Amino acid sequence: MSQTVDRALSILPLLAEGPANLEQVATRLGVHKSTALRLLRTLHEHGMVYRQQDQRYRLGARLFALAQEAVENLDVREIAHPHLVGLNEKCGHTVHLAVYEENEVLYIDKVESRYPVRMYSRIGKPVAITVAAVAKLLLADLPEPERRTVVERLDYPLYTSRSTSGPAAFLTELATVREQGWASDLGGHEESINCIGAPIRGADGRVIAACSVSAPNVVVTSEELLTLLPLVRHTADAISREYSGKHH
Repeated sequence: MSQTVDRALSILPLLAEGPANLEQVATRLGVHKSTALRLLRTLHEHGMVYRQQDQRYRLGARLFALAQEAVENLDVREIAHPHLVGLNEKCGHTVHLAVYEENEVLYIDKVESRYPVRMYSRIGKPVAITVAAVAKLLLADLPEPERRTVVERLDYPLYTSRSTSGPAAFLTELATVREQGWASDLGGHEESINCIGAPIRGADGRVIAACSVSAPNVVVTSEELLTLLPLVRHTADAISREYSGKHH
């Protein structure tokens, strides 16, 4: 076990009881003041603790933001799951749910295809951000300046000949996605796999998650998959309504 991490994490429940100064933290941890200061500084850099004017430390805003994000993701997953299962039962294909967090798009739920095909996606794993339908939906909803910053910072791997080529192409596509309210990835990540997705919105209209249906060419053509779009959008809207009802 890492002693440093152990000590640093012990500071958080201590500060949850209320603000404390350096001496109090050192005493409670049973360490030198220099050690306590080093730990507090690192936590401060990560926004986990905050140093007040009176030199006492309290829990940082970033900690609350992380906790809030975790609660929301847990919540949207719980609400969405039965709807995703229903979507999978209707169409038979792989269904995913994803969120945007810390500059990454992550899968937070997955319902396997009833066909003998396996998608190599994993819950909790990052999505291919420049090509995936769910990523396009989540990034398209970011305010324009933030969207541009994110897009310009990304790498653009050419997974296939149909992958997004670079920032300019991606910004154009995100504008289209924002306008039309749905997204697709037709062979942009794996030649043979197509995907369509729709946004899930919170009470304020912002996109909080995205759900998608993916299928390989051997099962359905991209044209056939696109005919499922109303069903995917209907599912996303139903999740949005239920989520918004709970979070009003």
